[in-house]
Amino acid sequence: MTLHDLPELPPAALIDTDVAHAFAEDIGTGDATAELLPVHARARAALTCREDAVIAGSAWFDACFRKLDPDVEITWQVADGERVAAGSVICQLEGQARALVSAERSALNFLQLLSATATSTARYVAAVAGTGVRLLDTRKTLPGLRLAQKYAVRCGGGENHRIGLYDAILIKENHIIAAGGIAAAIAAARRLHPELLLEVEVENLDELKQALDAGVHRVMLDNFTPELMREAVALTAGRVPLEVSGNVGLDTITEYARTGVDYISIGALTKHIRAVDLSLRLELL
Repeated sequence: MTLHDLPELPPAALIDTDVAHAFAEDIGTGDATAELLPVHARARAALTCREDAVIAGSAWFDACFRKLDPDVEITWQVADGERVAAGSVICQLEGQARALVSAERSALNFLQLLSATATSTARYVAAVAGTGVRLLDTRKTLPGLRLAQKYAVRCGGGENHRIGLYDAILIKENHIIAAGGIAAAIAAARRLHPELLLEVEVENLDELKQALDAGVHRVMLDNFTPELMREAVALTAGRVPLEVSGNVGLDTITEYARTGVDYISIGALTKHIRAVDLSLRLELL
């Protein structure tokens, strides 16, 4: 990934809001420990990544420090979406000592979380390389950080599924039951929101046939075996894209991708993650 094809960031106002929420819970009425430092003390800091990772979230990291010290100098050695090796110094800062120590935890929380999301995504993307499958995220994100995590997925080479319940229609089992069947649910969706992408989740080949006959933009194969996936690909014959969901892990995704499906969506990209190990060390000037 180069500087010319970096994923588009969420709006700056949203990043500022994320940071404000983080500071409200962490700094609250003030950083009592930072008051021990001289008011005018200045410091520099180096940020080290202690493991191999794909970096994401530098905008949130920067916003944390700039909220407390607008004149802080931040110099990045890498861009979002780039891989770094364990032990790499990826960023250097210089500014007010109090601001650096007060913003540190919130800044690292954002960067560790979003880099973890990007790193996890990159592993899955590598596992389907050469198959033509496109990797999608889900709505299984941390509350309040959906756009941030979906940005991180793009940094890792994945793509975004719908953002929320408002920008696409995904008809699942309970919707089908409540609407009176697949055809009825699809008809209602087309009548109410003809402008939105319309996808139906199916659990067997019979339901797939019903969805194809009723006309949809995409079909999600829920918990299909690889054998059934191949049958679904043959049955669909390219009429609509097929998406695989359910029980997808690094140990199974390559086999699933080779069945000929178009998309694989994975909740683990944003849900089952472990923070990337980062360390920020300070020295007074």
